[in-house]
Amino acid sequence: MAMAATHILRGATAHADSPAIYVGDDTLTFQQVNDRANLIAHHLLAAGVQKGAHVALLVNNGLNSVPMDFAAIKTGVVRVPLNARLSLDEHAAMVEGSRASVVVADASLIERATELAGRIDGLQILGLGAQAEGIADLLEPADGPIGEPDVELSPDDPTLLLYTSGTTGKLKAVIHTQGSYGAICTNILANLLDPRHDSVMLHAASLIHASGTFVLPYWVRGGASAILPGFEPASFAAAIARYRVTEINLVPTMFAMLLSTGVLADADLSSLRKVIYGASPMPAPVLERSIEAFGPILAQYYGQTEAPLVIAALDEQAHADRSLWGACGMPSTDVELTLLDDDGREVPRGEIGEITLRAPFQMAGYFDADELNAATFTPDGWIKTRDLARFDERGYLHLVDRTSDMIITGGYNVYPREVEDALASHPGVAECAVVGAPDEKWVEAVTAFVVVAPGAQVSESELIEHVRGLIAAHKAPKTVHLVEAIPKSAVGKILRRALREPLWEASK
Repeated sequence: MAMAATHILRGATAHADSPAIYVGDDTLTFQQVNDRANLIAHHLLAAGVQKGAHVALLVNNGLNSVPMDFAAIKTGVVRVPLNARLSLDEHAAMVEGSRASVVVADASLIERATELAGRIDGLQILGLGAQAEGIADLLEPADGPIGEPDVELSPDDPTLLLYTSGTTGKLKAVIHTQGSYGAICTNILANLLDPRHDSVMLHAASLIHASGTFVLPYWVRGGASAILPGFEPASFAAAIARYRVTEINLVPTMFAMLLSTGVLADADLSSLRKVIYGASPMPAPVLERSIEAFGPILAQYYGQTEAPLVIAALDEQAHADRSLWGACGMPSTDVELTLLDDDGREVPRGEIGEITLRAPFQMAGYFDADELNAATFTPDGWIKTRDLARFDERGYLHLVDRTSDMIITGGYNVYPREVEDALASHPGVAECAVVGAPDEKWVEAVTAFVVVAPGAQVSESELIEHVRGLIAAHKAPKTVHLVEAIPKSAVGKILRRALREPLWEASK
């Protein structure tokens, strides 16, 4: 099993003078990226950050994103990426929950890092191109040549601790190792992409999410990564021509925004070879318009943080068959996958069961969560995904539902319990429930139902702003319905499905 660190060194050696990273007007070659990664690694080790240390990363998309990730992999430290969109409270919970002892921040986020240091005793702050008093900069030039870090690594060494919410909204962190992260690279190359020396992938989504997993496959094959600070339709469309982009990776919300703004009408898309999408269900009208705009070059992947990136894929040829729109696709060549009933027995083809899998790219487990690991792994190491699906007669996998009530809005996972807890903290809220409603822009919109406390007076806008003050803005409800009662089961459990289904039925 090739480790992530092995892939990095092989790519740097094989493609040294080729362009590897484009950011704005700046270009870094493979050798320059590797040299910068080694410089960061040198400073990490000099600062006492040794193999196995948990290092939280507050790093936005930029010229140093990839070198920072590579440096962490080379030194054997465990990356804990923090989404810059989250609140201070959420960041603090992640740093403490992951037992991170260090935070590395770029110039745009160094202030948040110092806020965290003020709340968490003993937290070490390091800058990444950030000039701040009393904070060492990992990009400070070295006194002499810097070689590869002298750190012994093995496939079982943890390299990434990536947060994903639990079914109850409680934070949980997935552990990936040098081996599993290397296998993610191999999985993408075997099942989704075949980059060449002249290939360029455009990244607009945060590199801490799925977008970042594409960097290493391109690196190994000599392809480049063009990195944008974020997604804005006009600049995204212009970047395709500017960098002669051959592949793009989008979530359905991004397609909807590109189509609705009309930026594709005059865009030069002639360099594109493949358009990839995933992360959330693609509405059929959006898919149809996207194929019209880009041509018959769309492919879909289905995966999870626990098993990234490609559990199943629906290729360009399959998209020609409209009956397959909405399918996950064919299981990947490097995954063992079965559908099980509640008793752990394989279901017949056509019937619904829980997707259960085993693959070299699966997580090592959840960090510091013995009970959750026991519930997730079978005794022989298979992962129970909590996703329900069925196989059709041709062997295509179709996702049916989630065993949890997760909402995917704009490509981000939102769990109702977290939003409900924020709503319930308002004194005017007696009861509440949160579900996902269909939305043309966001695919699913966070929608709340609230029973107002006796004698209280609250407005929709007041409740939305209250939630925004407690958790990330993208998790706040887009709509709040004030109702007389919340439907419940005989044992008092909130029936979210009873709230959700009428919203979806009304949209048909």
